[in-house]
Amino acid sequence: MTEFSLIETLRYDPDAGFIRLRLHLARLSRSAGRIGFPKPIDAAAKLRDAVAGTATAQRVRLTFDQHGHTAVTTAPFTPLPPDTIWTVRVANTRLDSTDKLLRIKTTRRGVYDTARAEHQASEADEVIMLNERSEVCEGTITSVFLDDGSGVLRTPPISCGLLAGVLRTELICQRKARVGRITLDDVKTGRLYVGNSLRGLIATRLIF
Repeated sequence: MTEFSLIETLRYDPDAGFIRLRLHLARLSRSAGRIGFPKPIDAAAKLRDAVAGTATAQRVRLTFDQHGHTAVTTAPFTPLPPDTIWTVRVANTRLDSTDKLLRIKTTRRGVYDTARAEHQASEADEVIMLNERSEVCEGTITSVFLDDGSGVLRTPPISCGLLAGVLRTELICQRKARVGRITLDDVKTGRLYVGNSLRGLIATRLIF
């Protein structure tokens, strides 16, 4: 249970600061408490130090381990154009809905890496994963949202076996998304979006 670190991947904008910082820190603290890690009391300060003096957008990756050690790395980040459409495919690799660690963002990414490797980057921008009941769960780096015509996006419940994404949490709190199970048949009749806190919401073209 401790051979991994917690991760938060944030977007930093010189004008706006860290995007969704409060939600990221809340998830980090909640995750640490659930698995018996120390409280990440220095996370906010480490993040601020990492971007001090930065004049361009950054992808900021924070890791936090069982010993209470926080590490932060940064890299230049270019936001996606608003009209971006990602090509998405479905993985054969399945998620186990009983695996509670799927609900926490960690460095234990073997199942996601396996699913991503099923399709080359030229074939798919993202790969969607199902659970053992063939319910849609999440992408390898994104949460999943379905426009089913109701006016509010639908996103799978955590109990299906997926991460509590920060963008997902924000959209639910804003009542722009609601929780509901999604099947492949639902996806065929609706419009699928994927997204995360770093990149925002992204329209997709799903290829079976």
